[in-house]
Formats: sequence, C-alpha cells, structure tokens
Amino acid sequence: MRMIGLLSGTSHDAADAAVTDLEFSAPGEITMRSRGLVSTPFPPDLRAELLAALPPGTVSAGHLCRLDTRLGRFFGTVAARALAGPADGRADWIVSHGQTVHHWVDGARAHGTLQLGAAAWIAEATGLPVVSDLRSRDVAAGGQGAPLVAALDALLLPGPGHGALNLGGIANLTVRLPTGDDGTAASHAAPAVLAYDVGPAGALLDEAVAWATNGESRIDAGGARAARGTVDRTLLTRLLDDPYYRLPPPKSTGKEHFHPGYLRDRLPEPPPTWDDLLATLTELTASLVADACRAHRVSDLYVSGGGLRNHRLMARLRARAADVRIVDSTAVGVPPQEKEALLFALLGFLTVHGVPANPVAATGARRPVLLGSLTPGRTPLRLPEPVVEPPRRLVLLRA
Repeated sequence: MRMIGLLSGTSHDAADAAVTDLEFSAPGEITMRSRGLVSTPFPPDLRAELLAALPPGTVSAGHLCRLDTRLGRFFGTVAARALAGPADGRADWIVSHGQTVHHWVDGARAHGTLQLGAAAWIAEATGLPVVSDLRSRDVAAGGQGAPLVAALDALLLPGPGHGALNLGGIANLTVRLPTGDDGTAASHAAPAVLAYDVGPAGALLDEAVAWATNGESRIDAGGARAARGTVDRTLLTRLLDDPYYRLPPPKSTGKEHFHPGYLRDRLPEPPPTWDDLLATLTELTASLVADACRAHRVSDLYVSGGGLRNHRLMARLRARAADVRIVDSTAVGVPPQEKEALLFALLGFLTVHGVPANPVAATGARRPVLLGSLTPGRTPLRLPEPVVEPPRRLVLLRA
C-alpha cells in the first residue's frame, strides 16, 4: 500500500506529509520505501487561532468547531500536495494524526486526548480514505495514548541500550530493552521497549523567545541567545522540582502542564535576563534527557525533531551525557524531519491490516488494540484480510 502519513506536532509550525510504500515482505517483516516529504507552514492566522485554543487559554465550543474545520481543510490541502507530488497521483490511504489541543492527564493516569483536524475534510480534498484519531483507543484501554513513536522505534533501534529521542515541544525517549515482554529472546518476539515523555523541550523555550521578542519570533535560531546566557541555578533547581519528573513510566505530558503560565509562575523576582532564561531552559532539557539516559543505560542515542537544529541544546546534551554516542536518526535510516510522519503512515498501515499497533510497554495500556477511526473516501472501503503475525523487523528503503 502507498500511505501518506500526515502530522503537525506540539510546535505547531508546519504540517508534514510523508509518502511511503509499505508491504508485509515476510512473516514478521515490513518493508518501508520512503518516497518523499511535503512540509507546509501553518498560515499565520490559523496558527494564531490554534495558539489561542491551547492551555492555559479557554475557548468556546464555536471556536473549537471553527478550528476543527480550518485544520481539516489545511491538512487536506497538505495531503493533496503530497498526493500530487511524491505520491505521483496515487495512494491508498491517508493517515492523519491531527493537531493535539488537549491531552487530559491527571498524575499518572491519562483520561482523554483531543486532536482536531476533521478527517472528512481530508477525505473530501483527496478522495482517499483516512485513518485518524489514533491515540484515543489506547487511552480507552488504560494507556497514555503516547508515546506512539515507540511502535516505530521498537523496529528501528539496533539492539539493547540503543535509544531514540525526539526533541519537539516535548522531549520523548524510547529505549530498546534486552528481552521481550514475556522474557523470551528479542528475536522471537516483538522487540521490547521502554518509552515515555521526559519533559519539556521547545514548549518552554519557544514561549520564552516569544516573550523576549514581543511575539515577533518563537525560535532561538541555533540556540544563539541561550549560548550567550548563563544558567540560573536557583531557577533550574526550582524547575527540576516538578512532581512529573518523579512519576515512573509509563507517563505522558504536554502543553496542558508545560504552558506559558507554568513558566511565569516559577520565575523569581527579579526575573533573569532573557538570555539567562533561555540558557536555563536549555539546561533543563539537557539535564532531564541526560539523567534518563543514565537511568536506562543508554549507549547510543538517535535524535530527531526540531531540537536538532538548536546547536546549543545539542551541545549541552552531549556535555551532560558524555558517555553516550549521540547522532541523528539518519543513522538508523530515517531522516529526522520525516520520522513522525512516517510513524503515522506505519500505524495506519497496521490498522487497516487488522494489526494492533499500540506499544503497551510504553503506553501502559491493558492490552494491544487496533488504533484509529476510518473515514471512507469516494469509493467504498475495501480492507485486506487481517495479518496475524505482528511485525518484528522493519526494512527501510529509499525510492
């Protein structure tokens, strides 16, 4: 099947559509042939409307309705561009993550999750069937609904001690474990992983830049301002004292917790300079990730996400985790910008083949479940016969 994986993340700066051909090439093996990526920036007015709906803001049902429609139309436009471009006018399914506007977590328990971007608009724009709402079923089964990227990481990571880090709005980590969940050798079972949201990355950094520039920018390009600043150790200690960090995995978080008000409430009087604040927030993320790498005995770390372009953050991470080999995800065959969009293409492919795709060891769900809801395209849905054997290996190719 040719799948188009569609994603907009917690940084909500663009929507990415990855086109890939997937097939069950052998028992327990999937071949993924990537055909290219289309990335489209959010229209400024749509992004502003989205930001107004995120915590700690409160919005009306009418606002959410309009936002759901506008996001669906935008995603439909991006999917149509991918269909006409790297898909060469032919695809079987579109898989849309949608835009998270709320992830309802209370302590260690997730109760619900809401992604907007109505799938009907995507189906109408492309004529193709759509898999959407991929997180809710895992939450209904007692899971966190995140991090679903562990499903891809389990197939990508070369062996025990290897980890995958995504630096988006939130930093999430996946670590390959030595054995399967049932204690059998990893080669005889689906690879076992530990995965969870470590803490904030761009979520707080971008907000601090927006304050410093009166909204003119949300990115500290390359981490240049953070590099000029000095870490405020008192503020860093205060930030590290968040109860979330003491929760054991599985756990997930988002901008519902790490929102602009969260940071404002923790600033001392007088507050640090903007450069010192950015240096401190950079150190916070580097410290959290380095501590997690030590706790889980990570030897090799493959990084993806927008945080890769923050040279200061990467330098501080390498300094704090000096015994870890840190490279980008290209080293395991996946370009960093494509990774999450390819993930959702894979999850949708598994769903339409009847294969549960939630990584229960990562999300904490009671059992494996089929993810997502199906929206027909212009023709009746035709699903293949279910595949019985879960994937244990992913072969990556480039078109």
